Amino acid sequence: MKKIDCVILDWAGTAVDYGCFAPVSAFIESFKTLGLEVTAAETRAHMGLTKIEEIRALFKIERVSKAFYEKYGREYNESDVQACYTEFQRLLFSTLRSYSGPISKVVETIDALRAKGIKIGSTTGYTKEMMDIVIPAAAEQGYHVDNHVTSDGLPAGRPYPYMIYKNMCDLNVPFRTSVLKYGDTISDIKEGINAGVWTVGVVLGSNELGLTEEEVNNMPADELKKRMMDVRYRMYAAGAHYVVDSIEELPALIEAINTRMNNE
Repeated sequence: MKKIDCVILDWAGTAVDYGCFAPVSAFIESFKTLGLEVTAAETRAHMGLTKIEEIRALFKIERVSKAFYEKYGREYNESDVQACYTEFQRLLFSTLRSYSGPISKVVETIDALRAKGIKIGSTTGYTKEMMDIVIPAAAEQGYHVDNHVTSDGLPAGRPYPYMIYKNMCDLNVPFRTSVLKYGDTISDIKEGINAGVWTVGVVLGSNELGLTEEEVNNMPADELKKRMMDVRYRMYAAGAHYVVDSIEELPALIEAINTRMNNE
């Protein structure tokens, strides 16, 4: 019988850090130290990449590179990228632990999936050093995975599939059709599709929605519905097989996928 044997989750915006705010604020503030402005929307557009690659992507924005030239009288170079990344890391490390709380219902849902024999892996845009803070902080609040993979030592991070492949090797999962990738960014979706696994996006708490839990709860229903539909559309356009509102829908979706595989 064909079935999902492994679920691989992202971390910030998917399992912890509702709204994915820790890296957003660090990106904005790190560019400010250079006298440059990047917006929350610009940082979120590249979220899910490794953090150094996101900084490179932000420098490449025409408005940002032009502002750098006007301020410094030259084109930016890799030394500037690395200097910004150093400041980003300093800022992120100072707040990361505070943004490691599990999103509502994540702990209960993952525990229920694990009780059914499903292995739980993870991928991330954070480095190993960053995850050395996040993993124990999340575990103190009840969330843990069976395997965690960063792009350190791999050919590349997202949207390439190497972190998913490493999870499959570590967890002894031989078939990509038995793997489900679950995440909150477009990079997560592309990572799953490039790996050839079932790929599911989540809307509430996501980087793509970019709202705090309080903002979600207080937003007029029509406005929230519209914003959620926009996220859903972007995720499907990126190739997602399914998009759910929250992780509570995941167990039933897995059962539906299992049924679909065995009826094909």
